[in-house]
Amino acid sequence: MPLLNRILPEETHINFVGARFYAFAIDGLLLLAAIISIAIHGFNLGIDFTGGVLLEVKSAHTIDVGQVRSQVDTLGFPETQLQYFGGGACDTPVNSCVLIRVQPGPNQSGTDIANAIKKKLGAEYSMRNQQVIGPKVSGELFRAGIIATILAVIAIAVYVWVRFEWQYGIGAVVATGHDVFVTAGLFSILHWDFTLTSIAALLTLAGYSINDTVVVFDRIRENRRKYKRMALRDLINLSTNQMLTRTILTSVATATSIIPLLLFGGPALFEFTASILFGIVVGTFSSTYVAAALLLYLPAVHGPRATEDAPAPAQ
Repeated sequence: MPLLNRILPEETHINFVGARFYAFAIDGLLLLAAIISIAIHGFNLGIDFTGGVLLEVKSAHTIDVGQVRSQVDTLGFPETQLQYFGGGACDTPVNSCVLIRVQPGPNQSGTDIANAIKKKLGAEYSMRNQQVIGPKVSGELFRAGIIATILAVIAIAVYVWVRFEWQYGIGAVVATGHDVFVTAGLFSILHWDFTLTSIAALLTLAGYSINDTVVVFDRIRENRRKYKRMALRDLINLSTNQMLTRTILTSVATATSIIPLLLFGGPALFEFTASILFGIVVGTFSSTYVAAALLLYLPAVHGPRATEDAPAPAQ
């Protein structure tokens, strides 16, 4: 690891606790921007949550989904989504079926949309199935997605509470909930389509964010047993510095796997990958500067309080 040792020092002495007020201010501004945007503009709900027409299209040859998308887009529908699907007759040849979701315009019925698409694509494509998703079903799906995200964050907090102590659970739910909410606010601010894929991105982010937080919390607990008289603020700084290289490497490795999808995944993956990449940055920042620092403002965890003036041992 000689190259990494030159780039990332083995031992750092950054005063994370001393910079907590700047971190709180940055996170507070992000949270405020998300709240204002969601309250004023809401979300640009996609077909999954607004209703529309779902068409299964089959071809005798492999379908170029980009070409089909360009053809459907010329029909001027408010929104269209296309993706491959398989199974049964769709496996021969490979990628010979595509799923088309269309948000209808004013006074457009499902039959009108299906006929227009069929005429545009030509006789070589056949319609295997056609479904109309009503707004009531879509609204229920949206509520279910939001509830699932909230319950995921709460379940994470309960796990941390049981695994460590209740103070850690509060720090985890605040940091993780902040990361998920701010990333959701990004969809509102940039007017990106908010779909089931967006919910998947938020749940993925929640799992990633709590991973970094738990690693720091676990090191704090280990050092708590080792340095029984160290003040909590010094303990947080020591533990966060010890895990800093691991945190940076994890974040960079994860971002490196996402960036190619962002650059070359096309329109279908852009918003999904961009939101995850944004969440990685925000999640790493909150896990490093915010989650553990919140322990200073909660009833003392097991051991000396943060106000103790005990000298820190040499590292």
